[in-house]
Amino acid sequence: MGTPLGDFIRAKRDSIQPETLGLPDHGRRRSPGLRRSDLAVRAGISVEYLTRLEQGRDRNPSTAVVNALADALSLDPAERNHIRYLTKITGGACTGHARPAPAPRELRPTVRETLRLLEPGIAAVTNRLGDVLAHTSGYAAVLGAAGLLDAPAPNLTRYVFTDPRARTLFADWDDIADEQAFDIWLGPSVESAEWLSTELAPLAGPEFTRRIGNHLVPRRGPLRLRHPSGPELRLQRETLDLTDDAQQLLVLLPADDDTAAHLDRLLAPERPRLRAIS
Repeated sequence: MGTPLGDFIRAKRDSIQPETLGLPDHGRRRSPGLRRSDLAVRAGISVEYLTRLEQGRDRNPSTAVVNALADALSLDPAERNHIRYLTKITGGACTGHARPAPAPRELRPTVRETLRLLEPGIAAVTNRLGDVLAHTSGYAAVLGAAGLLDAPAPNLTRYVFTDPRARTLFADWDDIADEQAFDIWLGPSVESAEWLSTELAPLAGPEFTRRIGNHLVPRRGPLRLRHPSGPELRLQRETLDLTDDAQQLLVLLPADDDTAAHLDRLLAPERPRLRAIS
């Protein structure tokens, strides 16, 4: 049985073409990407040990080995953080419960006040599982228009994978789906990530299960939305991590003049109001 760490190493290895690392092409290969033997040589470990890591038969590589693999795979800073996190949970530093529970949804008063001061802008407090914990009226006008906030406890990840309207709202749906699946690994706890994954897998099917296992760090660009009221909106995303709460404050800003003008018209009728979701 594989592990998150082994799945990540294998997925990243498969995504690398040998010539990008200056390695010779040895001809036909049984699988795409970098050969296991090539990665082992670059990392200074044996092929047998690399095989055990990928297959989940070794769950406790040393820091030196993890760093060597990160160098050999030419991981960027975000990917290096991710492989260290996967090493931690694979080795059992984070342990699960018999029945994983949903993540807590409470907000600190100062976080709630910060969100209120952002009215009527487009902002929300979420966690990495996609739970929308509180939002401004602007967020409701822009993302709620296509049903994201219809559920009593709205969750962006569930919406992206199970609501057909999401494929219309998000112009780059595939990229957003990759982001949401990846962020589950960064959730408030291993327990809550397991809870959401278990809940979503039978509903979302292979679109979700394929992504949750590939561990490839997504490239996050501007958010493009097909708003029901008219033209496409292009929004820049600014995220402030609230580390102690395992939450994040997301602010969406217009990426061009056309989007800014449309948002002025869209948000003008709204009276500022903050809605907390309990």
